[in-house]
Amino acid sequence: MPMTPKDALRALGVGDETLTREEAGFLDRNGYLVLNNIIPPSQIEAFIARLQELSDLEGAQLEREAVPEEGMIKLFDLVNKDAIFDLCFTHPRVLAAMAHMLDGDVKLHSLGSRSATPGHGLQGLHVDFGANLGSGTWVGCNSVWLLEDFTEENGATRLVPESHRFGKHPRDVMSDPQQVHPDEIRITAPAGTVVVFTGHTWHGGALNRSDRIRWAIHDAFCRRDYPQDPVLQQILLPEVRERLGDAERVILDVEKSGQ
Repeated sequence: MPMTPKDALRALGVGDETLTREEAGFLDRNGYLVLNNIIPPSQIEAFIARLQELSDLEGAQLEREAVPEEGMIKLFDLVNKDAIFDLCFTHPRVLAAMAHMLDGDVKLHSLGSRSATPGHGLQGLHVDFGANLGSGTWVGCNSVWLLEDFTEENGATRLVPESHRFGKHPRDVMSDPQQVHPDEIRITAPAGTVVVFTGHTWHGGALNRSDRIRWAIHDAFCRRDYPQDPVLQQILLPEVRERLGDAERVILDVEKSGQ
């Protein structure tokens, strides 16, 4: 009998108490949740080293984006790039938050990096998943994995609490979504933190005014009937497919065989 998504979540350590009732309530009300101490210090160092190596090998990859962002280090399809990134789709606390918002009907949507070099990184407020906007049903949720301390100086992510209930895009309300929203907050938190937010939550990067790269991984999940970006069944390397267990393959929505 095939393993279900809920079976896979259990196999990866997600239980009824992995996300506390208070955390689930906060995520429901505010549209985001800060999860502390998710990435061990040694893993942070390994992530940054590998992202730096990949950026040197692959370049900024701006051609991958419909709207290129100057000064951003963008890397895509990290599932295929190194086993160290497996943590991003197997960590039980992150999976529990995603499963809570997606009613357990969960798979990886995309796994990449958007890291701001000094003097760059400002985004207009936006939503990541526009489908079903205003319905209260999310087709996807995103997360930011902080590999540096996120501070006011280096452009910590800005976010508007409760905006997942607005039912509108920021561009439909604000004359300039790059401007400060009166209700926005900054997610200032130490490296090792993961911030989860619904696909309808208004958020955006801020300007990196420091002299260091603001390294971060972006890890999104979606419902099983929503398309991945990219479709992993089509592009997953054979050696990666073979290395992963049944639960991991269910979360990635890939078959054991690539055929």
